[in-house]
Amino acid sequence: MANTLLPIEERNLSPDEVEQLDRRRRRGQTCLTLSWQCLIVALLVLCWAGQDWTLSPGWDKPMVYWDALLFLGCIVFAVMGIRYRRGSTEFFSY
Repeated sequence: MANTLLPIEERNLSPDEVEQLDRRRRRGQTCLTLSWQCLIVALLVLCWAGQDWTLSPGWDKPMVYWDALLFLGCIVFAVMGIRYRRGSTEFFSY
């Protein structure tokens, strides 16, 4: 009997296709992990970015730019991770 938790298109895959699917989902989990790490570092850097924003003259605000890049990286990695992990019904613990 077929596993009803699996989507219909994944029920009759060859072993090579299953391996490719697992690699894609592991890559998605890695992207989600990178997203969380970017978010944590961005929140820590936010303290210095606020000070840099108020005290640095002109457009020379490197911590603000660094913080913006970290938040952007967080969003990009989260979207990629969710897209790569689609269809996964299990939790990876690595």
